[in-house]
Amino acid sequence: MWIAFLTLLALEIVLGIDNIIFISILVDKLPAERQALARRLGLGLALVMRVLLLLSLSWVIGLTAPLFTVLGQEISGRDLILILGGLFLLGKSTYEIHENLEGEEGHSSAKVKATFGSVLIQIVILDIVFSLDSVITAVGMVDQVSVMIAAVVVSIAVMMVSAGAVSAFVSRHPTVKMLALSFLLLIGFSLLLEGFDQHVPKGYIYFAMGFAVLVELLNLRVRRRRQQGRENTKHTVKLHRRYSKERPGPAQP
Repeated sequence: MWIAFLTLLALEIVLGIDNIIFISILVDKLPAERQALARRLGLGLALVMRVLLLLSLSWVIGLTAPLFTVLGQEISGRDLILILGGLFLLGKSTYEIHENLEGEEGHSSAKVKATFGSVLIQIVILDIVFSLDSVITAVGMVDQVSVMIAAVVVSIAVMMVSAGAVSAFVSRHPTVKMLALSFLLLIGFSLLLEGFDQHVPKGYIYFAMGFAVLVELLNLRVRRRRQQGRENTKHTVKLHRRYSKERPGPAQP
């Protein structure tokens, strides 16, 4: 039982990275004093949704039954949720990238337009998609509902502890934020493919994300060292020429 719990816990934490990234980008639009509350509410709602889904496994399993057919492709309730969630994530990520690249410098319209309610609604929409994916993964790995709930509760607790640091790091480094938005584009596209029964191994996606993060961390370190080098150069003391009592000779005609 412990092996199953630890395995599922590790998987839930990895799957929760998507959730943390999305919440971090959304709450960055809110005033600083409300960001922590939005993060806690978002992750708290994710916990409630996942526990409720685990307690209604018969309904979750029923979501895999085909509802209708499109061009010979059977679409189930789960597929429909993944397709809509993937489209939402693609659209939202594209909009955020456009705002970051094309927005006017010094213009804070994004933060002014974002209200607490609108941010919370967007978090709930993606919580539904990520929670469904998480629960279906849990059902495929473990038979005991109590083990599933315990793993979900602990994973959400870990995310709550780390969400603040992740959010601050993403907000502090614009290049990291752009990388995170690229991850969300990738995840949205993979959800869309999953909705059409085109399985994409998550190991490949997370390996690519991990490698990109490693490269970006190296870039951040290089930029920091260059910045320190420039600051040291600015503060270097310049010595005057040695004083001499000899008077300069007459100027040559």
